[in-house]
Amino acid sequence: MTTAPVSPRSDADRPMLRDFRLRVRWAEVDMQKIVFNAHYLMYLDTAMAEYWRALALPYEASMQALGGDLYVKKATLEYHASARSDDLLEVALRCTRVGTSSIVFEGAVFRGDRLLVSGELVYVFADPASQTARPVPDALRAVLADFEARRPVTALRTGGWDTLGEAAGRVRTAVFVEEQGIAAEEEWDAEDATAVHAVVFNRVGAPVATGRLLRHAPGVGRIGRMAVDRLLRGGALGRAVLDALVEQSRLRGDAAVVLNSQRSAERFYARAGFAPFGEPFDEVGIPHIAMRLDFGPPIQMSSASA
Repeated sequence: MTTAPVSPRSDADRPMLRDFRLRVRWAEVDMQKIVFNAHYLMYLDTAMAEYWRALALPYEASMQALGGDLYVKKATLEYHASARSDDLLEVALRCTRVGTSSIVFEGAVFRGDRLLVSGELVYVFADPASQTARPVPDALRAVLADFEARRPVTALRTGGWDTLGEAAGRVRTAVFVEEQGIAAEEEWDAEDATAVHAVVFNRVGAPVATGRLLRHAPGVGRIGRMAVDRLLRGGALGRAVLDALVEQSRLRGDAAVVLNSQRSAERFYARAGFAPFGEPFDEVGIPHIAMRLDFGPPIQMSSASA
């Protein structure tokens, strides 16, 4: 089963604020040729993981920062109709109440406009060691309220290394050094000191995405060190960083901006208007391609120096 966030619908269209899509797999169908009843709870739980991703809260790290964890107290389902193999379903969730230590979510599974299953999930925020209830932290209350009201749940900051270096460094270390295995001495350079950095912070104060803008040549900016927390990829965080750095380049009068994209990220940059130029190459053992975005008439540029 695969899931991906889709655009929220209005309350007139759906009783929930957030929808997540999935397609029924053959293994989820029983001898009656319909989805086995217990899988619907799995669908809601899978959508819950996407809900936390949409909050920009990597679950384990965020719970540690909040000083507790969430435990299911009650899960109820009501069945209205059946799903079958290969059906495209939408799973909707919304937070309906935050009590002293409990959080209540309503859920529903749709096929098109037909309601198949509705349900309720009740979680209790508790001490992980003793599993005794604790008050829901104010930061968690606030981000849930803002998300349900469709207000921003992240903050993007731009600035120098002196103010954003520690935060940017945390994301880059996690992505490039720990995840991709790039040697630490190849990750850090003197250009950080003169670059414009962009960092996205979530509502528990953790940096979750970053990038930097350098001066590549007179009138040409260079974007690099783009990184997003592994658990939050596929959302809008990387695009927010990219757009902020492109705008910084434009505002300072650059005619174009270039970057070296990992081949796996080429389509991401293409969607933002960047076009490849030159031949593919390896950088720190990873396949790359140079890409550029012109703000006006194209200027001559060597791909080898991108």
